[in-house]
Amino acid sequence: MKFQTKKVPALLFALLASSQTLAQDDFKVCWSIYAGWMPWAYANQSGIIDKWADKYDINIEVVQINDYVESMNQYTAGQFDACTMAQMDALTIPAVGGVDSTVLIAGDYSDGNDAIILMNKDELSDIKGQDVNLVEYSVSHYLLARGLETVGMSERDVQVVNTSDADLVSVFGSGDVTATVTWNPLVSEILSMPKTHSVFDSSMIPGEIIDGLIVNTETLKANPALGKALTGAWFEIMAEMSGDSDSAKEVRTLMAEAAETDLAGYDAQLAKTHMYYTPAAALELVNSPKLVDTMTHVAEFSFEHGLLGEGAPSADIVGIEMPAGIYGDPNNIKLRFDNTYMQMAADGQL
Repeated sequence: MKFQTKKVPALLFALLASSQTLAQDDFKVCWSIYAGWMPWAYANQSGIIDKWADKYDINIEVVQINDYVESMNQYTAGQFDACTMAQMDALTIPAVGGVDSTVLIAGDYSDGNDAIILMNKDELSDIKGQDVNLVEYSVSHYLLARGLETVGMSERDVQVVNTSDADLVSVFGSGDVTATVTWNPLVSEILSMPKTHSVFDSSMIPGEIIDGLIVNTETLKANPALGKALTGAWFEIMAEMSGDSDSAKEVRTLMAEAAETDLAGYDAQLAKTHMYYTPAAALELVNSPKLVDTMTHVAEFSFEHGLLGEGAPSADIVGIEMPAGIYGDPNNIKLRFDNTYMQMAADGQL
């Protein structure tokens, strides 16, 4: 109560308290099963994440969440400091929800891992008039829209049925569902069923579905050690898992087991995932002017589908900051592609 008569000290006290709250030692990261995110399972199992956390005198808990959308919702609600997600979902869920978020690590882009699948039909045009089960407003929804464009159709020609990724395999196998859009490993499971056909996949729109690790911007700013530890751990794992050596195969086998498949199955998924195995490769994506074009396309899709918030006047209402430029409102930046820590990894400074 003593600060009520002194407004300036009260404000300073609040700012100091806020800063102290953001500075922390314990962090939580969540991930869900996807070919490009299985390294986080290995990060726990191998002890690599603990090694890097110890290096910077912090603690990092890495948690698997089975439902992808739920993982993003929990991150947005502040239950996690970082979460794996696609860049479109980072825009339409946490960023639109007001949570300033940073793409700390660009991990990969989907190069066939996401697919439109039909039962008993082998042409995308055959999807007309069908119910299509997918995670509504996710990258699967984006892939569907982009695919329909290529055959002169739109979402008006189908009926989207919102379905949790945890249920997609079982509902498709029920026989009542004949069209779906999803990602690996679910794609592989569904395509193993008789009379199923992939009729369009993300290799046909290369570089548009980018996957990575998203970190709360305020938390990252207050705790650079978190960015260093996560980035260092990630690229150590990338080095261990890439290539054809026995040790690399052993690492990928452990990831495969966590994804409930075998090495051959996981390698098949990785073949459709353009992984950025080195910091230099990831930086090439993040620093490229093409990223601005990609995020413009993503923002426009999101606006057209009402994903930028009720009453959003235009696609550029949310600012997206990239090394090559800013798309959207520079006064409302809520999604950032930060090359700082990947550059440190590339320079051997972690």
